[in-house]
Amino acid sequence: MQTPEHKIIIVGGGAGGLELAAKLGRKFGPRHIFLVDTGVFHIWKPSLHEVASGTLDIHREGLSYAMLAKDHGFTFVPGEMDGINREARSIHVKAVLSEGEEVFAERDLTYDTLVIAVGSRSNFFNTPGAEEYATALDSTEQAEKFRLKFLRELIAADQRKKNNPDQSLNIAIVGGGATGVELSAELLEAGKDLGFYGINELNPERDIHITLLEGSARILAALPEKTSAAATRLLSQRGVTVKTSVLVSSVQEKSLTDSNGNTYPADLTVWAAGIKAPVFLTQLGLETNKINQLVADRTLRTSDPAIYAMGDCAQVDWEEGRYLPARAQVAHQQADYLVGQLSDRIKGTPTDNKPFVFKDYGSLVSVGHNKGVGSLMGVLTGKSLFVEGLLARLMYMSLHLMHHMAILGIARTGSVALGRLLLKRSTPRVKLH
Repeated sequence: MQTPEHKIIIVGGGAGGLELAAKLGRKFGPRHIFLVDTGVFHIWKPSLHEVASGTLDIHREGLSYAMLAKDHGFTFVPGEMDGINREARSIHVKAVLSEGEEVFAERDLTYDTLVIAVGSRSNFFNTPGAEEYATALDSTEQAEKFRLKFLRELIAADQRKKNNPDQSLNIAIVGGGATGVELSAELLEAGKDLGFYGINELNPERDIHITLLEGSARILAALPEKTSAAATRLLSQRGVTVKTSVLVSSVQEKSLTDSNGNTYPADLTVWAAGIKAPVFLTQLGLETNKINQLVADRTLRTSDPAIYAMGDCAQVDWEEGRYLPARAQVAHQQADYLVGQLSDRIKGTPTDNKPFVFKDYGSLVSVGHNKGVGSLMGVLTGKSLFVEGLLARLMYMSLHLMHHMAILGIARTGSVALGRLLLKRSTPRVKLH
């Protein structure tokens, strides 16, 4: 028999937080499950590079939190959490403003169990000029900001080229992880159709120069070397300049400099070189690490047993002295794990303290609309399986659908997928407006 008073607040509507809210909401209803997020709609964070390039329209792809709350039985609370009163078991949510006017006043919300799933932000590592001149892709707002800036720079370069044939557009991407690699490829896809939008002077293959800078000895350093080598080969074949073992020491308005004093021209700079959790987590009185993540045990509890942490904002032991990686599949599996743990709390039954065990199914990286590379962990063989090309790309696309299935269910996900397919035949490939 569930206890009517037990309230669970989930802060953060990303991949893990939203899946957890939807699954618990369907079981227990809106009196028990509350989701707090600063945005009004959800988009899968691994697809933000597509938003940034204009190949994905957030206004078509975004899922309304209010709609999801109604359909899946949780209460959506718009706003940003900025503090906790652990003695009173309440969180403080900042006021919500629209064009300078207050829409929702600041509030205190009480909880019995709190789950913090606020994700991560880009880590600029105190690099001079990086925060000022480089764009991060941590949110839909930042991705849209980059897309519009990309469009402005394209038009400006196209106009300059009428008078100067040597004009080009230089884009520097700092960080050769999945985000940097996928953005490089997606920007190339966006460039293919510029002529259809009146940008006729620039030749995308000759005049758009993309440089990918990575501090490690190879890109995709967290993945097997074969996957890294394949991604490097595919990017190089398509015209991306890949520079490894390069540490960026400063970023300027139209260039960046590495630790050896080399300068790289950059009309646009994207920073995808590392992550850290939001700073406010260090002010909650909970144990945190040097990149602001909440330290949690293997049951995902923080130093306060009433507070759980999951996803990118949590440091959780994994194996051989390593911590769980900041990947969407980790958050997805943690959401499934917490459904059982938190269901027991709501029902008032003893919680099964069996630790969370992450099963690594490998990684896939998109290197263009018809290309992909990846390393899949063989469930039956126990070996890593390398995949490449269209098969890898199709498998990569299925990850997004699997996320939607966890939230929407099979029938509605099928409808969304069909709708996307039909819309692609009646809308431009690239959103340049």
